[in-house]
Amino acid sequence: MKGTQYNRLAGQNLERLAALSDGVFAVAMTLLVLDLHAPAASAIHNEADLGHALLELAPRLVIYLLSFMTLGIFWMGQQAQLNALARGSRDLSWVQLGFLAAVTLTPFSTALMAEFIALRGALLLYWGNILLLGVMLYASWRLAVRAGLIDDEASKALGQAVERRILIAQSLYAFGALLCVFSTIWSIGFIVLVQLNYVIAPRIGFLARL
Repeated sequence: MKGTQYNRLAGQNLERLAALSDGVFAVAMTLLVLDLHAPAASAIHNEADLGHALLELAPRLVIYLLSFMTLGIFWMGQQAQLNALARGSRDLSWVQLGFLAAVTLTPFSTALMAEFIALRGALLLYWGNILLLGVMLYASWRLAVRAGLIDDEASKALGQAVERRILIAQSLYAFGALLCVFSTIWSIGFIVLVQLNYVIAPRIGFLARL
């Protein structure tokens, strides 16, 4: 009986869940930049050397910006879900913790892809990280719907929009990952375009529907 009462009370504080999430995202987004290293001073003797060194750093910078956008998009998606909830639950908190575990993996998958940008295995692992983020976020929303945790003011249309956005995004990511059959650069370029779409979509009518 006491265990049942504990399970009913545990994990209901959405503010603490949001605070934990903000901290995890902040750390993960900060760790991304640690893979960027300034050129060694001993190798730089003039402007041309510096320009060449920065050009070699460009692929890592692209991957960093891609992952920063990715985490930013998923942070906003999670916040939209939390804002639509009337209360939390123990089960929801554990699913959200699983989502945050996927967030903490992002610096590793980012560093791996930046180091082995031409290898399909690194690209597929990075895509797997994005897929895990999407699966956990979708599972969190479905659990909240089934458990009746959604605020009464949150419309049915909002729920459909949340699910549609996740499913469409994951379909696009999967297509981008498949492009690695031709080149990992094609995959990365396509995923960058997808992320840019979700960053600028609120300002462009037909993109906002995705």
